[in-house]
Amino acid sequence: MFNILVCDDDKEIVEAIEIYLAQEGYNVLKAYDGEEALKILRKEQVDLLVIDVMMPRLDGIRATLKIREENSLPIIILSAKSEDADKILGLNVGADDYVTKPFNPLELVARVKSQIRRYTKLGSTVTNSSSSVYTVGGLTIEDDLKEVTVDGETVKLTPIEYNILLLLVKNQGKVFSIDQIYESIWNEDAIGADNTVAVHIRHIREKIEINPKEPRYLKVVWGVGYKVEKL
Repeated sequence: MFNILVCDDDKEIVEAIEIYLAQEGYNVLKAYDGEEALKILRKEQVDLLVIDVMMPRLDGIRATLKIREENSLPIIILSAKSEDADKILGLNVGADDYVTKPFNPLELVARVKSQIRRYTKLGSTVTNSSSSVYTVGGLTIEDDLKEVTVDGETVKLTPIEYNILLLLVKNQGKVFSIDQIYESIWNEDAIGADNTVAVHIRHIREKIEINPKEPRYLKVVWGVGYKVEKL
């Protein structure tokens, strides 16, 4: 059973989300501010976090920043703000997805399921003689182990970042449009996907490139999309 931590200062929202997630077989842990969420994460095995932005003591943005210092679990941010700037801020600090209030509970459940599937796939370790290893220059992805190294140093990626990089590395030299990347990774229609993909691409570059402003591996093809260069 997967443990989902739901954090919102509105107890009615937390209880409503708990009902829908419990119906799908998830175990729900509850917190009502960022500080409480951090305490639970230190004590319990949590597979996914749903966290509100506006909360007392420690808000969702600052809490996400702290969590990302040591934990790569999927994070879905909830917020009453629908502006692109707020969505980008949430993604910038390390969230994997963003749901705007008021939301359809069934949509939130679908997004939770999607993130859990990616996280489970990323976290699974398979050891056999037919290990799938993809290499470009000093960048190596061992897909069976879900490990990424650059010049021998391990790189820690979130599930979304890993899947984007794997898609591009497995298709070295091929240019993927933003819509193609979004639809391949999120498995849904790419509506307003530009900022979402761009933020994750920037995060990947910051982790795998010596100089993200002059990337060696993950290149932009202006007006078209992104690719991993053949080296």
